Amino acid sequence: MKTLYLECNMGAAGDMLMAALYELLEDKQGFLDTMNSLGLPGVRLEAQGASTCGIAGTHMAVTVDGREETEPAAPEAAGQAHFHRHGEKHHHHDHEHEHDHGHEHGHSHEHHHDHDHDHGHGEEHHHHHHATPGHIGAVIDRLPLPQEVKAHARGVYDAIAQAEAKAHGCPVGDVHFHEVGALDAVADVVGVCYALYLLQPDQILSSPVHVGSGTVRCAHGVMPVPAPATANLLSGVPIYGGTVRGELCTPTGAALLTRFAQSFGPMPVMTAQAVGVGIGTKQFEQANCVRAFLGETAEEANGEILELVCNIDDMTPEALAFACSRLLEQGALDVYVTPGTMKKGRPGHVLTVLCAPEREGDMARHILTETTTNGLRVRRCGKYFLTPGVGQVQTQWGPVRLKLAQGYGVTHTKPEFEDAAALAREHGVPYQEVVKEILGKL
Repeated sequence: MKTLYLECNMGAAGDMLMAALYELLEDKQGFLDTMNSLGLPGVRLEAQGASTCGIAGTHMAVTVDGREETEPAAPEAAGQAHFHRHGEKHHHHDHEHEHDHGHEHGHSHEHHHDHDHDHGHGEEHHHHHHATPGHIGAVIDRLPLPQEVKAHARGVYDAIAQAEAKAHGCPVGDVHFHEVGALDAVADVVGVCYALYLLQPDQILSSPVHVGSGTVRCAHGVMPVPAPATANLLSGVPIYGGTVRGELCTPTGAALLTRFAQSFGPMPVMTAQAVGVGIGTKQFEQANCVRAFLGETAEEANGEILELVCNIDDMTPEALAFACSRLLEQGALDVYVTPGTMKKGRPGHVLTVLCAPEREGDMARHILTETTTNGLRVRRCGKYFLTPGVGQVQTQWGPVRLKLAQGYGVTHTKPEFEDAAALAREHGVPYQEVVKEILGKL
């Protein structure tokens, strides 16, 4: 299986991820030519050779009107972030800005982290215009790229907007991005999505994410690392702080990782065929880079699941059916009942509940509560599963959503029943006729 493994020992930022993936591409110049012909106003990409702690790699310089928002190599000993108000001269700043506007801002361009974009020093701040998520989505929609790439890019920005809205306690529609600053971030996001489209890995895995440590100062005061939006994006992802002071994982990096990575954990046993190194601009005591390993892994179990099993011979069918529905409501992945013969030849049922390993204790308690059993047994099982996804197909009657599942060289596609049924009812045609046209387009 063609596997891409992302090593995020120093966090992740959009430009670093793009640079690491760029090194894996066969047609590197073709990638740059495409990115530089997208029509993003004033935006240009240049792959520059760089090194960190003796490791050679690539820094992807993204300039807007000839200027790259980079930061100088500053000693980490200060451990402090800086902020400024609009109209002030730029100081060295590692994190977010303080703004005098009356609304919240979601900073999608990565000017608030320790190893990526920063504004040119000694220049007046001119980024007063802002863009909504809808504006950014429209910019992405106009790009001459495959629909799959644009769909992923929009999904990344939607995730950032949701995380920023949650962090600030405001509606998603009130989140604003810096219009000029967003252009380099759009290039970062689109570049990562396009590089992955070209690489076409069967699966994408990631290490746990190093988020950094310390604090970040913004208009709301001093906040801990990871910043609230980043923390929201990384919910459910294994992260750690370490001893490096500073914000290592940006919202954009977090959104890209959670968009594409199917799981987070140690590197699997794999035969690496190529290694890409994306390097940040700031120097630390340890290598400031993202590494991308592309190679082959054996098709082995890609997860673990628990079976909680008990025998029941003293519940009515109605009561048992109710218990099964309650267990599903409480987070069981699946619940099923099979007939069995209990002690003394009594007919009964074997109840099996599937759940994630971390839900073992909770689910055991729910089974004991909802059923009459006095005990149960637990089996730990490896599982093979296909990665779910969504798609859409256009019929003569209208669009129909698709349920997708891919992996192990297999692709399953199934029309969304409710969509197909709604079109059949609305247009007075047989359901099977709608399904037949859908399948003919797959």
